[in-house]
Amino acid sequence: MRILAVDAGTGTQDILLFDSSLPPESSLKLIMPSATQIAARRIRQATGEGRAVVLTGVTTGGGPCHRALDEHLKAGLKAYATPDAARTFDDDLDVVQGMGVTIVSEDEAKRLGDARQIEMADLDLDAIRRALAAFEVNSDFDGLALACLDHGAAPAGYSDRLFRFEHLRRVVEGRNDLRAFAYLPGELPAYLTRARAMLGCVDTDVPLVFLDTGPAAALGALQDPIVAQQDEQLVINLGNMHALGFHLRSTHIYSLFEHHTNLLSAQEIESLSEGLVAGTLRHEDVFASHGHGVFYAAGERPSNPHPFVAVTGPQRAKLRASTLRPYFAVPHGDMMLSGCFGLVWAFAEKHPQHRQEILARLLPSATSP
Repeated sequence: MRILAVDAGTGTQDILLFDSSLPPESSLKLIMPSATQIAARRIRQATGEGRAVVLTGVTTGGGPCHRALDEHLKAGLKAYATPDAARTFDDDLDVVQGMGVTIVSEDEAKRLGDARQIEMADLDLDAIRRALAAFEVNSDFDGLALACLDHGAAPAGYSDRLFRFEHLRRVVEGRNDLRAFAYLPGELPAYLTRARAMLGCVDTDVPLVFLDTGPAAALGALQDPIVAQQDEQLVINLGNMHALGFHLRSTHIYSLFEHHTNLLSAQEIESLSEGLVAGTLRHEDVFASHGHGVFYAAGERPSNPHPFVAVTGPQRAKLRASTLRPYFAVPHGDMMLSGCFGLVWAFAEKHPQHRQEILARLLPSATSP
């Protein structure tokens, strides 16, 4: 069975074509610029040319493209966007218009012939197919597993940081397992607009699964055999934008925190991690420092005051000389594919008819749950 896993991050989109007939190490892998980075480059090119931009497509991740759009507007150039594309920058379209962006319909966007047309999408299956075809690789796949980080469409005036963290909390309270963050398309909450837009870009009828990037990375890190053999783990994912820490017993969650990687020094990550394990880290303090928050599962008492510390993510070098003495997880020999390997595990969780075939290759020492 071939599963295409795409983990859409801020800096990169990580792509794995998992093949259950091969060792995971032999599966095809691509680490490519993220969709938001690509959009940012296109906006900046238009800025350099002195041209207006018109953004079409769907809601995607912001960050780099948001900064590029701000620079474009500050240069005195025009920017237009259709409603769905505009929600990349804020769920409240009045806020987007306040930035200086003119909201237009799809038909109006097509008539802006002099503007640089930039289509927004976190998933471009045609581009992936072209990349595979360039190396004579069959681009057919039997399943699709997708990940992004979705803050959710928060009500007007409500913190998107808090809104996202409340989503994480609700999932764990509903079922305490990392795999509970996996969704079939029909299960996705309506407020996860970026995730829904990403699934809406799928142009083929194959089984699907969606998983948030944080739990995906943690599920991937647990596939490192050294991490897997520990009784308890503190898994820290240092992404290009978000930092998440999970205190785990395998896939069971004792506690978690989420913050922004670029706001944290190595010492601050250590303090967050130590406070999480000790149970002294306060949600209010994390939120006040421009993070998302901290959550402790009710009634949970970890047995190990010093869990094994595993780190993954493209910013893991922040902890290279850390007093935490972390282990750098390398699931199936590739740290950058942690999220994708987690996605494949999530696919097996949500599609039990394929579970044995997938897990026999992905987790050969484990039995199917």
